[in-house]
Amino acid sequence: MRHAAHKVPEHVPEISMPALSLTQPWATLVICGAKRLESRSWGTAYRGNLAIHAARRMPDEARHACYEQPFLDALVRAGITRLDLLPRGLVLGTVTLADCRQQAYNEPMPDEPEASFGDFSTGRWIWTLDSPIPLSQPEPARGKLGLWIWYWDGEAG
Repeated sequence: MRHAAHKVPEHVPEISMPALSLTQPWATLVICGAKRLESRSWGTAYRGNLAIHAARRMPDEARHACYEQPFLDALVRAGITRLDLLPRGLVLGTVTLADCRQQAYNEPMPDEPEASFGDFSTGRWIWTLDSPIPLSQPEPARGKLGLWIWYWDGEAG
């Protein structure tokens, strides 16, 4: 008896990992290493590799922040000299989520410029993001709220 050949799909994802969508300019600041702490209203028990996705939308307050210090200097150091150079709707790279802890009442604020890049008020969750690795070619993706799974075919750069 002959066995039917298994058909291999043309596109099989090689890598999957949790992803986090961030509004620009914060997504770029994370991937260029200028921002190591992400503040959120929610925490996670997950630790490990995390894809950083730049959200498609960029609210007016985010646009205005790009022209203020310390955002302006950090973006220029990252090679971003115009708002239209900020990639959106793309996975920019990966980081390691090393820690996630809740900001305590008496805990000091981070040093500048980190303090300006987030909301470190009491009760917020502080995510420590280490070892940023930019993709040589950012990958299009549709972001989601919360942590979501990103599938990468491994063909970028």
